Amino acid sequence: MWSTSFELSDSKYANGPERVSDEQALRSWASTPGVRRSMLANKRRDTRPELAIRSALHARGLRYRVDFPPVRGLRRRADIAFTRRRIAIFIDGCFWHGCPLHGTSPRRNADYWGPKIAHNMERDTDTNERLAEAGWVVLRFWEHEPVDRAVARICAVVDAMR
Repeated sequence: MWSTSFELSDSKYANGPERVSDEQALRSWASTPGVRRSMLANKRRDTRPELAIRSALHARGLRYRVDFPPVRGLRRRADIAFTRRRIAIFIDGCFWHGCPLHGTSPRRNADYWGPKIAHNMERDTDTNERLAEAGWVVLRFWEHEPVDRAVARICAVVDAMR
């Protein structure tokens, strides 16, 4: 029989999130403790652009999977996936993925961020290729693109694949 009771005090999370001293934070990859806190607060999923697009798709009656790994063994996750139609949608952040219109070059720790963003862009291209080889249609949108335009394009592809 399964036990449904759970004691928070028995958990490793009983005292809240683990705190890191400023000294530990300075030894990390971040340039300052403030940058480290900011970076740790960045969300991998459920960003405002994602939520806006998902909400509009849902309002049009479309159902989808969220944060879905389209190809087994490939450590990449689509922000939105229509699994039966094999459509993977990514909503890319301008900073993280090197948007040609809004991507910025950081002044601080540029030796770290330049290669990091370049690697993200290479990984995006590799993801597109691998998913296409596996039979998926990949759609990518920048976070600054108008929601209605992105949703119209998604709906057109979904309708075309019915």
